[in-house]
Amino acid sequence: MVSVPARAPYAASAKSPYPSFDHRPPSRASVAIAAAAPVISLLLFLWFLIHTLLSLPTLTGAGIAWLVVSLLAASALAYSSGMYLLGRAGALVRLRNHRRLTRAELDVTFLDDDSTMTVLVPSYAEEPRVVNATLWSAALQEFPSLRVVLLIDDKPHPTDPAVLAKLDETRALPGQIAAELAEPHRQARLALNDFACARGDDVCAADLQALASAYDAAAEWLTQFAARWSLTDHSDAFLVDQVFLGLATEFTELADGFRAQASANDLPNRDMLQASYLRLVRIFSCKLDTFERKRYVSLSQEANKAMNLNSYLSLMGHAWQVTTTHDGDVLVATTDPTAADFIIPDADYVLTLDADSLLVRDYCTRLVHELQRPGNERVAVIQTPYCSFPGAPTRVERVAGATTDLQHLHHLGKTHFNATFWVGANAIIRREALTDIEEINLDRGFKVHTYIQDRTVIEDTESSMDLAARGWSLINYPERLSYSATPPDFGSLVVQRRRWANGGLIILPKIVDVIRGRLADRERIGLGEVALRLDYLGSIAWTSIAVPIILLLPILGTPLSPFLFLISVPFIIAQAADLRRVGHRLIDVVWVQSLNLVLLPVNLAGVLKSIQQGITRRKIPFARTPKIADRVAAPGLFVILPYLIALGLAAASATSIMLGNVLGSVFAALTALLALVGSVVFIGVHEGYQDIVAGLKLSASARARVKNSALESPALKDPTEPIALPAVSSGY
Repeated sequence: MVSVPARAPYAASAKSPYPSFDHRPPSRASVAIAAAAPVISLLLFLWFLIHTLLSLPTLTGAGIAWLVVSLLAASALAYSSGMYLLGRAGALVRLRNHRRLTRAELDVTFLDDDSTMTVLVPSYAEEPRVVNATLWSAALQEFPSLRVVLLIDDKPHPTDPAVLAKLDETRALPGQIAAELAEPHRQARLALNDFACARGDDVCAADLQALASAYDAAAEWLTQFAARWSLTDHSDAFLVDQVFLGLATEFTELADGFRAQASANDLPNRDMLQASYLRLVRIFSCKLDTFERKRYVSLSQEANKAMNLNSYLSLMGHAWQVTTTHDGDVLVATTDPTAADFIIPDADYVLTLDADSLLVRDYCTRLVHELQRPGNERVAVIQTPYCSFPGAPTRVERVAGATTDLQHLHHLGKTHFNATFWVGANAIIRREALTDIEEINLDRGFKVHTYIQDRTVIEDTESSMDLAARGWSLINYPERLSYSATPPDFGSLVVQRRRWANGGLIILPKIVDVIRGRLADRERIGLGEVALRLDYLGSIAWTSIAVPIILLLPILGTPLSPFLFLISVPFIIAQAADLRRVGHRLIDVVWVQSLNLVLLPVNLAGVLKSIQQGITRRKIPFARTPKIADRVAAPGLFVILPYLIALGLAAASATSIMLGNVLGSVFAALTALLALVGSVVFIGVHEGYQDIVAGLKLSASARARVKNSALESPALKDPTEPIALPAVSSGY
């Protein structure tokens, strides 16, 4: 394992500060209020619209144009807030109806199951410590047959010694984990064999005592291993508590239960004991491997996560020979296993897992149990939308994490309306479904298989639409079983949110494909599904444009009714309640709105990139979210603009009060305060100054290189690209 100095001791005996895996069921009143909220929001919007039209003064041509623009902006924001309320209403219904499966139900389901699963962990220039944690959380998953493959996407032969050392450390991780698991696997296998060799069908108290001893041994191994794990940040603490010690605690409780049954002579049947032994064996039986697609010229060399996954998916189920050519090594399929350099087994299910994400126990069994329910045969993807790690040390990470947790809840609601989108940090996918959307193209003379589209930088979203158009559905499972890292600083957050804002407009026309596919299959498609899909794909675009228009109202004057601001009241109240539900504070709703204002230029830049791609038909490079210990500097433009927004709104407030528009003045003043406080808190004054200076120095250096070499430097192409301070290693 990777050993790093701990920053703080970890008290294993302390009460867990983490939320339970299952959500607290909402009350009937909460569900009823949530169902009424979209209707109330619609009525408020209609009231605003009628009042605006009835109160209109005589307008000139320019006034009419500004009225239309203002109404469109207000309508766009009202629509998105209504969709948020609709989604959360669906989420609360699902949470109230959900019942967590018992351990016995899972044991019975998987007793004779021989399903296979391959976990794919794509990694590019990740910190070995981060990858190690992810691999361990996957390796300790219970499943009949489990393989975990680390897909390393770094250049295979770096010349920098430090980069090579880090790469070699990453390459060694699967082997190190396999070596650690060997001993508990041997003990569990030996215990199962001893039980299987016992004669007769009757179970005695000694059998339960032996089973309890086997679980005690496994719990002891996990506890000792957790004690050796070095803590660097809050994600390490989560891993230790929820993965290692959580599993150890469950094993100890089960062992105590087995001994209590033995004392009471409450003896289960032999199949139940075998299922318990089998669970131990499966948890420690994971096979681990690595694969580097960039070693082979016959595989796609596109620099994005989708093609890293696609390359390995295209190899599954076949034997391969490595043939050396003048261009490099080429993979050639062979039907003779003895002549193969390696064989990649196929799997019934593929689990994609980002290298900065963690799974808690029972993720695989609970989600596959849902896939195997009657009626779910056409479910292609199932996941638990990831949550943020609790205990983030910085406010920007905590508030960004709060928005992540809100998305978790909202994605649960989308499933209620059959409008689920695959959120790429983690998902279990039927292999059959991937084959159904497979495309084959030629690249440099080689066949390239594409399952997950890389046309945009939000590949999971586009694949969701492709699957829905083919008649598949997707499910977000209503439990907290996966967690993922949140950018720890503003520069990293800029990279992530700009990427999220880029691509939705490109994918939006595929809604027509989904509708056409449903009609062709004579399947029902609900208005709620279409509305939620439309909002998910387009809301960042139209809200990024609508918000600045609304912010201009106090300056340019407004023909709109003052009741405009009432439309947001149900949204703000609901979001505050949702923050409380997912483990945050009510007051965090203010910080969330402040962060949204600061990120407004970032979202707008992502939207413009989408428009650029739509016009030029050229792919936008995949901007990976940095996951490093050092701070990532934000582009100077995104540092300055939030301050300018605050300054402009303050001026608008003063202008409005002079014009007698008190309500507009108050609105502008409050928004200016949110923007200013957000800029200071999330960007930082000193940090922002450093980022601007670093950007200016980088630009000057780039111009000097261009002048000296007569070559264009990439640094001059886009002033909104992030800067590393002092050195960046970034992942997907």
